Amino acid sequence: MKKILSYGWFSFLLLSFFTRATAQIDSIKNKVQFKLGAFYNTNLNYYGRTDSLRSSGFFPLAELWFNENFYINAAPVFVNNTSASFAYAGIVTTAGYQFTSDDKKWFGNFYIVKPFYESNSQLVQSALKAQAGFSLTNLNKFINITGGGDVKFSDKVDFGVTGGLDHIFRKQFADNSVLVIDPSAYVFAGTQQFTNSYYKKSSFLFFPGVEQTVSEEVKNFNVLSYEFSMPVIFAIGKFQLLFTPAYVIPQNLITIEGRPDLSERGKEMFYATIGAKFIL
Repeated sequence: MKKILSYGWFSFLLLSFFTRATAQIDSIKNKVQFKLGAFYNTNLNYYGRTDSLRSSGFFPLAELWFNENFYINAAPVFVNNTSASFAYAGIVTTAGYQFTSDDKKWFGNFYIVKPFYESNSQLVQSALKAQAGFSLTNLNKFINITGGGDVKFSDKVDFGVTGGLDHIFRKQFADNSVLVIDPSAYVFAGTQQFTNSYYKKSSFLFFPGVEQTVSEEVKNFNVLSYEFSMPVIFAIGKFQLLFTPAYVIPQNLITIEGRPDLSERGKEMFYATIGAKFIL
């Protein structure tokens, strides 16, 4: 049996990882803000899936906030692994709208992602042509509950859903610096598409059978991963430091016996995202 994978349901979410947590710090109040940042990810992955070289990544980030709701950002991605050092893989752009309800009980984020990857990029998510999605969080003093969904466009169209729990701890100090810690647990699910090929033997009356290859398109909706993380943000003045350790448990990896080149690579792993932002 042979399976040919389609990676249309992969995307790049690192850039929106801190969106809600930083909303606990920022106070834009309907004025234009420009932010510059830089981030390092120790092990680039998506739902625990990785490339064969287990790459790390560096991505500078430029954000423009038109007010407290509308934003756009762009981040070139540079990849490090055993065969490449600081290799340019492409640029990811995002436009979004976030809001908090008047009673502070709901936080929402709608976004559109348009990546421009290099044709030779080995990133798992490099097949993605565009993505649109949303998340909605019920905020309360005990535990925040998040649900969301997205649609991803590549050679095929795929869908995903997200569910999560978290609790934000916020501490403001005498010098007006702020520390935010947000322990979180999430589950990710989505469609997986591949071509399933197998051999079928046909016969007619007393004539010997003929072996033929039969292919069929398969589309499954599965849990893709569980992830536990703890974003930590420290802000003072216009400067922010961000650190997120995380542990990801991939689920339903598509594997092909004897063909590791066509199989999804991934395993349970710790990784971290480290970065800083500055508001101009």
